[in-house]
Amino acid sequence: MVWATLNRERVLDREARQKVSAYLREYAEEKRIYLKINYVNADHTHVLIDLPTGMTIEQVAQLLKGSSSHWINEQRLVPGKFAWARGYGAFSVSQSAVDTVARYIAGQEEHHRVKTFEEEYEKFVKAYGLKWEQGETVETVSSCRGREPHPAEAGCE
Repeated sequence: MVWATLNRERVLDREARQKVSAYLREYAEEKRIYLKINYVNADHTHVLIDLPTGMTIEQVAQLLKGSSSHWINEQRLVPGKFAWARGYGAFSVSQSAVDTVARYIAGQEEHHRVKTFEEEYEKFVKAYGLKWEQGETVETVSSCRGREPHPAEAGCE
Protein backbone atom coordinates (compact mmCIF):
# COMPACT_ATOMS: atom_id res chain seq x y z
CA MET A 1 0.00 0.00 0.00
CA VAL A 2 1.07 3.58 -0.54
CA TRP A 3 -0.50 6.84 0.62
CA ALA A 4 0.53 10.49 0.68
CA THR A 5 0.42 13.43 3.03
CA LEU A 6 -2.26 16.05 2.42
CA ASN A 7 -1.34 17.97 -0.75
CA ARG A 8 1.78 15.79 -0.90
CA GLU A 9 3.54 18.27 1.36
CA ARG A 10 6.94 17.19 2.67
CA VAL A 11 6.02 17.74 6.33
CA LEU A 12 7.58 14.73 8.05
CA ASP A 13 11.22 15.28 9.03
CA ARG A 14 13.61 12.37 9.63
CA GLU A 15 12.84 12.09 13.35
CA ALA A 16 9.07 12.21 12.76
CA ARG A 17 9.35 9.61 9.98
CA GLN A 18 11.21 7.21 12.28
CA LYS A 19 8.61 7.67 15.02
CA VAL A 20 5.70 7.17 12.61
CA SER A 21 7.37 4.04 11.20
CA ALA A 22 7.73 2.57 14.70
CA TYR A 23 4.14 3.53 15.52
CA LEU A 24 2.83 1.82 12.37
CA ARG A 25 4.72 -1.39 13.27
CA GLU A 26 3.35 -1.41 16.83
CA TYR A 27 -0.19 -0.50 15.82
CA ALA A 28 -0.29 -3.11 13.05
CA GLU A 29 0.86 -5.76 15.51
CA GLU A 30 -1.82 -4.66 17.99
CA LYS A 31 -4.48 -4.99 15.26
CA ARG A 32 -3.04 -8.35 14.09
CA ILE A 33 -2.03 -6.98 10.73
CA TYR A 34 1.24 -8.58 9.64
CA LEU A 35 3.35 -5.64 8.47
CA LYS A 36 6.48 -7.00 6.80
CA ILE A 37 8.05 -3.58 6.19
CA ASN A 38 7.11 0.07 6.02
CA TYR A 39 8.93 3.19 4.96
CA VAL A 40 7.71 6.65 5.86
CA ASN A 41 8.96 9.36 3.51
CA ALA A 42 8.55 13.10 4.06
CA ASP A 43 5.44 13.12 1.84
CA HIS A 44 4.24 9.51 1.52
CA THR A 45 4.33 6.07 3.10
CA HIS A 46 4.80 2.56 1.76
CA VAL A 47 3.69 -0.54 3.69
CA LEU A 48 3.88 -4.21 2.77
CA ILE A 49 1.28 -6.23 4.65
CA ASP A 50 -0.46 -9.58 4.61
CA LEU A 51 -4.15 -8.77 4.44
CA PRO A 52 -5.78 -10.40 7.48
CA THR A 53 -8.72 -12.68 6.88
CA GLY A 54 -11.91 -10.93 7.87
CA MET A 55 -10.58 -7.46 6.97
CA THR A 56 -10.82 -5.57 3.70
CA ILE A 57 -7.97 -3.50 2.32
CA GLU A 58 -10.18 -0.45 2.91
CA GLN A 59 -10.49 -1.33 6.60
CA VAL A 60 -6.72 -1.78 6.93
CA ALA A 61 -6.08 1.54 5.16
CA GLN A 62 -8.56 3.32 7.44
CA LEU A 63 -6.95 1.80 10.53
CA LEU A 64 -3.37 2.60 9.55
CA LYS A 65 -4.01 6.06 8.13
CA GLY A 66 -6.60 7.16 10.68
CA SER A 67 -4.75 5.98 13.72
CA SER A 68 -1.37 7.29 12.57
CA SER A 69 -2.69 10.76 11.66
CA HIS A 70 -4.38 10.99 15.06
CA TRP A 71 -1.16 9.85 16.76
CA ILE A 72 1.01 12.30 14.75
CA ASN A 73 -1.24 15.17 15.89
CA GLU A 74 -1.38 13.90 19.47
CA GLN A 75 2.44 13.72 19.57
CA ARG A 76 2.75 17.11 17.82
CA LEU A 77 5.30 15.73 15.38
CA VAL A 78 4.59 18.49 12.86
CA PRO A 79 3.60 22.14 13.26
CA GLY A 80 -0.13 22.65 12.80
CA LYS A 81 -2.65 19.94 12.00
CA PHE A 82 -1.39 16.86 10.17
CA ALA A 83 -3.49 14.86 7.72
CA TRP A 84 -2.96 12.18 5.13
CA ALA A 85 -4.41 12.80 1.68
CA ARG A 86 -7.63 11.11 0.69
CA GLY A 87 -7.18 7.69 -0.87
CA TYR A 88 -4.36 5.20 -1.17
CA GLY A 89 -2.90 2.73 -3.62
CA ALA A 90 -3.16 -0.97 -2.83
CA PHE A 91 -1.60 -3.64 -4.98
CA SER A 92 -1.39 -7.39 -4.55
CA VAL A 93 2.00 -9.06 -4.68
CA SER A 94 2.70 -12.70 -5.45
CA GLN A 95 4.50 -14.62 -2.69
CA SER A 96 7.52 -15.02 -4.98
CA ALA A 97 7.82 -11.21 -5.24
CA VAL A 98 7.50 -10.31 -1.55
CA ASP A 99 11.28 -10.05 -1.00
CA THR A 100 11.71 -7.91 -4.13
CA VAL A 101 8.96 -5.53 -3.01
CA ALA A 102 10.41 -5.42 0.51
CA ARG A 103 13.81 -4.41 -0.95
CA TYR A 104 12.11 -1.76 -3.08
CA ILE A 105 10.42 -0.30 0.01
CA ALA A 106 13.63 -0.50 2.06
CA GLY A 107 15.45 1.43 -0.69
CA GLN A 108 13.08 4.41 -0.66
CA GLU A 109 15.62 6.95 0.57
CA GLU A 110 18.03 6.17 -2.26
CA HIS A 111 15.19 5.82 -4.78
CA HIS A 112 13.81 9.29 -4.00
CA ARG A 113 17.17 10.98 -4.42
CA VAL A 114 16.61 10.63 -8.16
CA LYS A 115 12.82 10.49 -8.49
CA THR A 116 10.13 12.49 -6.67
CA PHE A 117 7.00 10.89 -5.26
CA GLU A 118 4.95 12.58 -7.98
CA GLU A 119 7.18 11.08 -10.70
CA GLU A 120 7.07 7.67 -9.02
CA TYR A 121 3.30 7.78 -8.61
CA GLU A 122 2.63 8.89 -12.20
CA LYS A 123 4.83 6.06 -13.48
CA PHE A 124 3.09 3.62 -11.15
CA VAL A 125 -0.36 4.74 -12.34
CA LYS A 126 0.68 4.38 -15.99
CA ALA A 127 2.44 1.03 -15.42
CA TYR A 128 -0.67 -0.45 -13.80
CA GLY A 129 -3.05 1.00 -16.37
CA LEU A 130 -4.95 2.96 -13.74
CA LYS A 131 -7.41 5.75 -14.36
CA TRP A 132 -6.37 8.66 -12.18
CA GLU A 133 -6.71 12.40 -12.18
CA GLN A 134 -5.01 14.99 -9.99
CA GLY A 135 -6.89 15.19 -6.70
CA GLU A 136 -8.93 12.05 -7.36
CA THR A 137 -8.65 8.49 -6.15
CA VAL A 138 -7.80 5.54 -8.34
CA GLU A 139 -10.92 4.23 -10.02
CA THR A 140 -9.90 1.15 -11.99
CA VAL A 141 -7.09 -1.37 -11.94
CA SER A 142 -6.03 -3.61 -14.78
CA SER A 143 -3.71 -6.59 -14.84
CA CYS A 144 -0.05 -6.21 -15.73
CA ARG A 145 -0.30 -8.27 -18.93
CA GLY A 146 1.06 -6.61 -22.03
CA ARG A 147 3.21 -4.04 -20.28
CA GLU A 148 6.50 -3.74 -18.45
CA PRO A 149 6.02 -4.36 -14.70
CA HIS A 150 6.85 -1.67 -12.14
CA PRO A 151 10.03 -2.47 -10.09
CA ALA A 152 7.85 -3.20 -7.07
CA GLU A 153 5.88 -5.90 -8.85
CA ALA A 154 8.48 -8.48 -9.79
CA GLY A 155 6.82 -11.72 -10.75
CA CYS A 156 3.78 -10.08 -12.32
CA GLU A 157 2.65 -12.44 -15.05
